[in-house]
Amino acid sequence: MKPKLLIVELWQVGDLAIASPFIRRAAERFDVTVLAKPFAFDLQARFWPEIQVVPFQAPWTAFSRKYFLHEWPWRDLGRVVRKLRRARFDVAVSARWDPRDHLILALTRAKQRFGFPHIGSRVFLTNPLALPDPGLHRYEYWRTIGSGLGLQLPPADEVQLSPRQIGRIVLVHTGARRPVRVWPLDRYERLVAHLRAQNYSVQVVCDPDQRAEWLRAGETAVATPSTISELLGLMTDVGAFIGNDSGPGHLAAFVGIPTFTLFGPQVPAWFVPLHPSAVYIEGKACPYKPCSDYCRFPEPHCLWKITEAEVREKVDDFLAAQLPEAGQ
Repeated sequence: MKPKLLIVELWQVGDLAIASPFIRRAAERFDVTVLAKPFAFDLQARFWPEIQVVPFQAPWTAFSRKYFLHEWPWRDLGRVVRKLRRARFDVAVSARWDPRDHLILALTRAKQRFGFPHIGSRVFLTNPLALPDPGLHRYEYWRTIGSGLGLQLPPADEVQLSPRQIGRIVLVHTGARRPVRVWPLDRYERLVAHLRAQNYSVQVVCDPDQRAEWLRAGETAVATPSTISELLGLMTDVGAFIGNDSGPGHLAAFVGIPTFTLFGPQVPAWFVPLHPSAVYIEGKACPYKPCSDYCRFPEPHCLWKITEAEVREKVDDFLAAQLPEAGQ
């Protein structure tokens, strides 16, 4: 019988995609359970059918009112902890230096608890780990945990979660969970027109709050998926992905699609999608970077000062390398 392993990753789609090489490798040696947001079921069905998912919407991962403790779902939290405790895990891990994650690990009473201690959370861990070099990709945190468990994972620039997907469509996704990560839509509209002028077949995908603008621009076939499963369904026959620093780009890399990412407030080296052919353009300098999801200014200059000419030049090179026969 395999030992039982709990993996805690309570944040967003991209974070869970980055954890996926570890999840897959761990499933070879452990009976794996992942504690994650409910969207993890969509990934489980397609990519990790052998693992278990325990859903939990952690209140501290919200973008607002995250520390209004009286609004926290304490009953749900207690129910989840009791369920995890009954599972009697041999090992529990978190790749975040987050005391809240470490407290959950301790509450499960797992025999071994691996993590990166922060602000006194070492008391919750049986196996505290040293942080990787801060300039490395966030995947390296999972790689470090893997080493602690005797699991060998490849370096970030060699990770390929799925075989290279061959397709002729360029999928352009213009959304992101936070406005600070969205390159202006009028520039995306002109980029799409430029690509079609070169005979690329382009599928535009957007978030619900962007749909009306795309329709006004004449993009009648714009897609607005409401679930991860729907978004993955749109990636059939896609040979290249273009979009913001957000979850859809990580999902595209997950299914084997080369990605081009426009970064703004975040450090690209930390979060570029895991694909050997991933390309990005970096946001402009700002004294407050990295600032992740919030901006001190009325508009995110780091992202909005990336010009159309800069993006067009890099995208043209990217597509010429990835889809040499698609654009003429």
